[in-house]
Amino acid sequence: MISGDSIVALSSGRLPAGVAVLRISGPQTRFVVETIAGGMVKARAAVLRTFRAPDGSVLDSGLVVFFPGPASFTGEDVAEFHVHGGRAVVARMLETIVAFDGVRHAEPGEFTRRAFLNGKVDLVETEALADLVNAETEAQRRFAIQNAEGAQSALYLGWRRRLIHARAMIEAEIDFAEEDDVPGSVSDTVWSDVRAMIAEIDRHVAGFRTAEIIREGFEVVILGAPNAGKSSLFNALARRDAAIVTDEPGTTRDLLEVLLDLDGMRVRLTDTAGLRDAPGKVEAIGIEKARAKADRADLLLLLEDILSPGDVGPLPGAAALLRVGTKVDLLDGQTAREAAGRYDLVISTVKGTGVEALLAEIARRATEAAGDIGDVLPSRLRHVELLGDANRHLLRATDDGSAGQELRAEELRLAADRLGRIVGAIDVEDMLDVIFGQFCIGK
Repeated sequence: MISGDSIVALSSGRLPAGVAVLRISGPQTRFVVETIAGGMVKARAAVLRTFRAPDGSVLDSGLVVFFPGPASFTGEDVAEFHVHGGRAVVARMLETIVAFDGVRHAEPGEFTRRAFLNGKVDLVETEALADLVNAETEAQRRFAIQNAEGAQSALYLGWRRRLIHARAMIEAEIDFAEEDDVPGSVSDTVWSDVRAMIAEIDRHVAGFRTAEIIREGFEVVILGAPNAGKSSLFNALARRDAAIVTDEPGTTRDLLEVLLDLDGMRVRLTDTAGLRDAPGKVEAIGIEKARAKADRADLLLLLEDILSPGDVGPLPGAAALLRVGTKVDLLDGQTAREAAGRYDLVISTVKGTGVEALLAEIARRATEAAGDIGDVLPSRLRHVELLGDANRHLLRATDDGSAGQELRAEELRLAADRLGRIVGAIDVEDMLDVIFGQFCIGK
C-alpha cells in the first residue's frame, strides 16, 4: 500500500523530557528531511544537524535518522528527529512539519496500522506491540516480546498450512483420482492429522486463563469478618494508606484495589467489606460486591482475628484459599506458636511479622499460575473465539463422513479461514499453490 500523505507524531514519552523523538512516515519524508536538516543524510545513520524552518529560522539542533522504505517499520520512508524535550521545541517542530504539503498529524496507532497494511507485521504481532508498549511487569514484557517476534503467528499459520494441505489432498482425491500423480486414498492420513489438530487447538485455548493472568494480573481478594485486619493488611501490602482503618465494624463498604509487581508478576489485590450477618443497607451492598469479586478470584486470603474469630459463613468461589491469622503481636510466644498451627500463615501488620512471608507466598502462587511464560498462549479473547469457530468446523469435518468429501473439504476451508482471520492472512490463492506445487496435474 502506497500512502498518499505523510504522518508525523511525537513518538517518545511525556514532556518535558531530556530528549523527544518525532517520527514521520510517508512519501514526503525525504523532502521534509532535506528541507529541515539542510540536506539529505545517510540512511540508517544518526547525523547531528541544525534543524531549520523553510524560512531559515533555527528550530533546534539534534539527531536525524532516515530509514528508506520498504526496509522500515511502516514499509514507507521513515525519519526520526531527536530534539530537546521541551514542550515549546516539540510544538514548533510539529507545527513546522505539518505545514509541508501532504503532511498531517498521525491518528492513534496509525504508524502500526501502516506497518500492517504494508505487510511488515500481522494482526497478532500488532496486538503484541501494543502489549509491549503497555507492559508494566517483567512477565508482561517477556510475553509480549515472544508474540511480537512471531511465535504466536507461526503457530496459527502452521495450523492453517496443514489445513490447506489437507483440503488440497482431499479435493485432489475427489477431482483427479484417475491421475497417476495423485496419491490414492489419502483420506485416512488427512483426517488423522485433522483430529490431532483439534486436540492441539483445545490445549492451546485452555491456556487463555494463564495469558489473562500475565496480561491483566493474578487476582487476590482479601476476605474476613469485620475488624479481622483486612484493611490493615491491604495497606501493609500496598505500602501506603490506601484503605481507612478504624475499630468500627463495617468501615470498608466498597472494593478497594491496588496493583503490585511481585517477582515480575502483576498482582491485583482487592480489599473487601467485612462478611457478617445483618449488616446495614449500604454495607450489605459492599458484602455482595465482595462475594461477587471472590467468585472471580485466583486466590482468597481469609483473614481471622486470632483473639476473636468471626464466622464469615460459606466462602464464595472455588479459588485457592490461604487462611491467615492476624494480630499475632497480641499473643505471648507459646500462645502464638499454638495459634500458628491453625492457619497457613500468622501475621502482625503492627510489627510486620509474617507480611513478607505472605507476599512471597502470593508471588509463588502467581508465578505458578502463569506457568512457563515461554509457552505460546492465546493473548486475546478474539483469538479464542476464532479458534473455537475453527474447531467447530473441524469437528464437523471429522464427523462420521456421511456429509461427503466435498462438504467436509468445505469445513476445512472455513476452519482455515478462521485461523487466517486471527493473523489477518486471508488469501485463497495459496490453495492453488499447494495443489500445483505437489502434483503434476494435467501433464
